[in-house]
Amino acid sequence: MQYALIQVLPDVPPGGVCAGIDWASTDHVACVVDMAGRVVDRFTAAHDRAGIAGMIARLRRAGAGEVAIERCGGPLAAALLAAGLTVVVITSRQVKNLRSRFSAAGGKDDRFDSYVLADTLRTDRARLRPLVPDTPATAALRAAVRARKDLVAHRVAAANQLRAHLAVAFPAAIGLFSELDGPLSLAFLARFGSQDAAAGLDEDAMAGWLSTLPARGNPAPPAVLCARLRSAPPGATGGDGGAQAGVTAALAASVASLATQIKALEIQIAGQLAGHASAHIFTSLPRAGTLRAARLLAEIGDCRSRFPDPWPLAALAGVAPVTRRSGSHTAHTFRWAVSHQLRDAVCDFAADSRHASPWAASIYHDARDRGKDHPHAVRILGRAWIYVIWRCWQDRTAYDPAKHTALQRLLDQQRAAQAARPAPQEDR
Repeated sequence: MQYALIQVLPDVPPGGVCAGIDWASTDHVACVVDMAGRVVDRFTAAHDRAGIAGMIARLRRAGAGEVAIERCGGPLAAALLAAGLTVVVITSRQVKNLRSRFSAAGGKDDRFDSYVLADTLRTDRARLRPLVPDTPATAALRAAVRARKDLVAHRVAAANQLRAHLAVAFPAAIGLFSELDGPLSLAFLARFGSQDAAAGLDEDAMAGWLSTLPARGNPAPPAVLCARLRSAPPGATGGDGGAQAGVTAALAASVASLATQIKALEIQIAGQLAGHASAHIFTSLPRAGTLRAARLLAEIGDCRSRFPDPWPLAALAGVAPVTRRSGSHTAHTFRWAVSHQLRDAVCDFAADSRHASPWAASIYHDARDRGKDHPHAVRILGRAWIYVIWRCWQDRTAYDPAKHTALQRLLDQQRAAQAARPAPQEDR
């Protein structure tokens, strides 16, 4: 397998010095060290336009062309890259472990951490890789898909709050339609928001109300809906019911607003994905659709030098276990230090791909047969998919089942097994 070439740091940094910046929400501490590890300059800069510009100017005066930071995103990293500086990311988890190089106490200090970052950039250059930002199209798509995911979580929380309220105020509205946060349920609550408001509904009234709505789903017949209303536990009536109806209206409006914003983002995501140069790679995956393809593309990115082989991508996605060896003992444990957004995107895709790909279904069911639970089996399948996705991503080609060797081998085995089965005998 041919792996992509990766960008590496030069043996000697430009200017013979390395810089480290300890990021904070209000100010940043920068430290510059020479090739002997001596501190050349150390200063603090405010987290605003003038402070960041002044920090960059001072780094340039010190001769620093490379900077180590703990976060790959945000305005600080963007400003450093825009100024032409080489940015290297050393995560906060790594910095926590690196502190023991210099002090056994393990204390946290911003000035000390900036030195740890700068000195690690000086000593560990062969292991570190410069940050290469994704294209603006990928960054914008990532912002959109993450915002949609957050809004979906808010909608689920709001729908649960509405459900808990209706369980006391208007229980019949909970199971009237298939989804409480669906357009039919929300339209019903907007029109009949209390037990008293829905008390006079009969089949004719229900049919008349349904006819006033635009085509939304496939609701049950009016007779069935009325039967559900009559069989449900009674809700609050009278003055209490009127007070509860105001809460119902507020909660239902909140859920409806979130649904509207989610739909708007989905339309935006579809447009962004259609215009992306790598869209054909991810939309070709089985059952990827639009949203799953957009999430995979956004979280993997388009900086191919970031993942020179599939293993770092599998590790970042959290679908590869952590192996610990000591003597003759070997243990495989769950990987915690991962990109949770990427893991969620990969596992969401992998879990559904087994319904469209016989190869994916075989890997999943083999894992379950070995005693793995569903999440573990999905991660195993996700790791298998990572190797396929990585190859397509590096080659910039769409997924082609006819070229998927493992899939074709499995299909050949299934066809051979089918042919070997004796034909059923006809009854005489």
